Amino acid sequence: MAKILIVDDAAFMRMMVKDALKKGGYEDIEEAVDGVEAVAKYKESHPDLVIMDITMPNMDGLEALKAIKQENPDSQVIMCSAMGQESMVIEAIKSGAKDFIVKPFKPDRILSTVTNIIG
Repeated sequence: MAKILIVDDAAFMRMMVKDALKKGGYEDIEEAVDGVEAVAKYKESHPDLVIMDITMPNMDGLEALKAIKQENPDSQVIMCSAMGQESMVIEAIKSGAKDFIVKPFKPDRILSTVTNIIG
């Protein structure tokens, strides 16, 4: 089963994503609270997929995405953004994100996106 890293500074959002993934049968899930922790955990555990918020303190999701892509160009990253952040989403896709999910999102959307990317 795939290892997934959830990155969001809001504990509630991490919990929501984690619950959706667990309902879909994904059990090997790690969490990080910002981009700095995300990059460190990525280097340490090499997850199959990263689901990451764009707006976070210390290091935002775009910076973390670029650092993860530098570490592993084949990394699979899904970005999450709030409504109205279209320019950030475009930059994320250009920087190598596989997909994006707009917040607030439904658990089904998370699962279908994850399944499309890692099966």
